Amino acid sequence: MALVQGKWFKLDQRTTGPGSRSSHAITLVGSKVYVFGGEFAPRVPVDDKLYVFNLEDLTWSVADVTGDIPPPRVGVTIAAVGSTIYVFGGRDGEHNELNELYSFDTCTNKWTLLSSGDSGPPHRSYHSTVADDRHVYIFGGCGVAGRLNDLWAYDVVDQKWIEHPTAGEKCKGRGGLGLVVAQEKIWVVYGFAGVEVDDVHRFDPISKEWTQVETGGEKPTARSVFSTVGIGKYIFIYGGEVDPSDLGHMGAGKFTSEVYVLDTETLLWKRWENGLQLGHDHPGPRGWCAFAGGQWNGKEGLLVYGGNSPSNDRLGDIFFFTPF
Repeated sequence: MALVQGKWFKLDQRTTGPGSRSSHAITLVGSKVYVFGGEFAPRVPVDDKLYVFNLEDLTWSVADVTGDIPPPRVGVTIAAVGSTIYVFGGRDGEHNELNELYSFDTCTNKWTLLSSGDSGPPHRSYHSTVADDRHVYIFGGCGVAGRLNDLWAYDVVDQKWIEHPTAGEKCKGRGGLGLVVAQEKIWVVYGFAGVEVDDVHRFDPISKEWTQVETGGEKPTARSVFSTVGIGKYIFIYGGEVDPSDLGHMGAGKFTSEVYVLDTETLLWKRWENGLQLGHDHPGPRGWCAFAGGQWNGKEGLLVYGGNSPSNDRLGDIFFFTPF
């Protein structure tokens, strides 16, 4: 897989959608983007609707759902395995951390509560989630008693949680990190651990061992709440917060518009020059976005929707970045 000059595309929205928000989550199933959760005003969940954006005709709809509908929440994550979406955790309107795992069958439009309470990972929000063809992985986030550095996997075939070893003292508990599956390993990239951090850690699901990875090249500065995607052996990151606000979640810190790529074989970073070309088809500086990897118009890349701006205004636009 050779990298060539990439490009950003701004996608039209031909019908009214969920609008501006941050701290929400998206995932792709085929040509449809599923959106859940988020806030317009800080810390106030917007709604419990599941919105669907069709990448073929660029129109929005609201899924007509049945079953165990998740209550509104922020700082939630979504991942898809096949035609099923999995939603985990988040924070409710009373600022309580949550730990329910829900599935949503995109063929039947039915929600199902799979686990809650003492079953599965502890309560958290602003964690990270990624999936392979069998597992949904959960790492870190803001727990009831502080930031976490634990790794869990939900086996969608056996329908059970697997608790993996924690990342250890070298990997401080954090939220707003990048979580990627690449080279059959789980990668933890950067995040916020009381301060923005710039370390990279790798977990081997076979040996059950964690390794702190020393990276080089054009290494990005410390950051969190960025958008990230794994494509083959590459990990791409876009944007994020490089200097947090004194107001915490109530205010906007300093955001960046950069795109970087990490080669997981050479462990070298490269600054993606096209990510610096600001213009109509570039999302500009932002963080707290909803993002997902997938395909659009036959191209593989990163879909970014909404987020928070340097002026602390929530955003409602949609962009697709492809490096190929």
